[in-house]
Amino acid sequence: MTAFAEIARKSAGWLPVIGASALLGTLGSLALPVMLGRAVDSIVTGGSPRWLWFVVGLIVLNIAVSLVAAYAGTACLAGTTAWLRDRLVRHVLSAGPRHGFETGDLVTRMSGNAAEAANAGPALVTVWTAVLPPVGSLVLLAYLDIWLAVAFLAGLSLVAVVLRVFTRRTATVVSAYLAAQGRLMSRFSESLTGVRTIAAAGTVEREERRVLTQLPALHAEGMRSWQVLSGSAAQGAVVGPLVLVAVLGTGGWGLVAGRLTPGELFAAGQYAMLGAGLGSLTGVFGRLARARAGAARVGEVLSAPAVRYGEEALPSSSGSLEFRGVSVGSLLTDVSFTVSGGCVAAVVGRSGAGKSVLAQVATRLRDPDSGAVLLAGVPLTSLSHNELRAAVGCAFERPHLVGATVRDAIVPGGEEAARATHTHEFVSRLPDGYETPLTEAPMSGGELQRLGLARSWPASRLLVLDDATSSVDMVTEMRISDAMADAVGRTRLVVTHRLSTAARADVVVWLEAGRVRAVGPHDELWRDREYREVFG
Repeated sequence: MTAFAEIARKSAGWLPVIGASALLGTLGSLALPVMLGRAVDSIVTGGSPRWLWFVVGLIVLNIAVSLVAAYAGTACLAGTTAWLRDRLVRHVLSAGPRHGFETGDLVTRMSGNAAEAANAGPALVTVWTAVLPPVGSLVLLAYLDIWLAVAFLAGLSLVAVVLRVFTRRTATVVSAYLAAQGRLMSRFSESLTGVRTIAAAGTVEREERRVLTQLPALHAEGMRSWQVLSGSAAQGAVVGPLVLVAVLGTGGWGLVAGRLTPGELFAAGQYAMLGAGLGSLTGVFGRLARARAGAARVGEVLSAPAVRYGEEALPSSSGSLEFRGVSVGSLLTDVSFTVSGGCVAAVVGRSGAGKSVLAQVATRLRDPDSGAVLLAGVPLTSLSHNELRAAVGCAFERPHLVGATVRDAIVPGGEEAARATHTHEFVSRLPDGYETPLTEAPMSGGELQRLGLARSWPASRLLVLDDATSSVDMVTEMRISDAMADAVGRTRLVVTHRLSTAARADVVVWLEAGRVRAVGPHDELWRDREYREVFG
């Protein structure tokens, strides 16, 4: 099932109401010209005013139907948009960093594109009901006079050609415009993330040029969209009046011949305008094209493979960590080593050796192309989601804090984890302590790293630190190292550039160009000159 069809099905609860109100509104619009014609004839002939009262009642009914349609359409769109965005967020989070989309582009898809895609169901209904006015007008014109129907049908063929061209071109230009918009937002998001670096480097003008290089492409796609819309409007400005002139000319001939009354001629003119009105039809088909384009971009996100988990649990034995022939593209090649349960392993190597990729694989933030990673003898891919995330924690060099307050940022460990990582010391000095909003908590790089470490601290089996204390001062790092040494029962994998951290580890994994150069105690490896050069 395509994303468009699935989104349309989600709107199914409201679609009968939207369809019924659209049908009643169309029938009312079709009935109104006949009743107006009858009212005109009754006024001319001095007859009963009952047809005028029928017209008033029909107008009131149309207003009521329009209100119901507006409410149902708004509620359907809001509910479907909320559902779709919720699903997108859940899917992106389940896919993790492997979703493959740039941040700005992803935000565009989850905000504007999702709102367009949510129109899938209502757009389909309105397209089908949009067929009723021309069909109904044709039938009623035939009822009034067959020659009116012939004239109208000839003009309607021109309307069909215009709509076909408009729909095909609109779908293409809308998709291209949304894609260009996503590329622009990606670059803008990158700039916002690195705004301090850009300001400090004095490269604001260069960054402006980099971001805005996508603006001409967006402008070009916007102009193409405008050309399609203006072209259809120009064609409608010609075709619509032609249909009206043809019907009125035929109707005038019928009036002279005595086949039509003045009221029926008035009704024929109304049906010609109603059935050949390109303005409403292009709006309906344009909405459908935007919904399809939005659904296609949303569907690309939903088609990104989510992480699959197993159902196994870890045994009660020690949490040894084992890499078996792990390869990740050209970044890691046939990496194999074992860290005994409860030990501290330092991962060292020059920049670009693959240390961070190894940390991602160890925490299953990334799956290897081949090989396996085992914790306590169980492949990480076989563990359930809850078991894996409760057992494995990871702290990063540049942690992103999530939540409204400092306390939110370090749950589930709470104050106990904060004290163990010596985070409590600076948090207690904040204006509102743990309840201080993150936006009002100025923190150094080292303090930010300690909060990230506190968040990962509750992991029961494996704690992975990807250069997570690189900005911490030496005294605090010593305290954190002592706390890690006291964390008996947990295996610790520490990516580091610091000699002191490697020296205190039980074992060192030395990476070089994505391969394991050596595994052993720091004292033994220190005899190798190239190992010493790793630390400068």
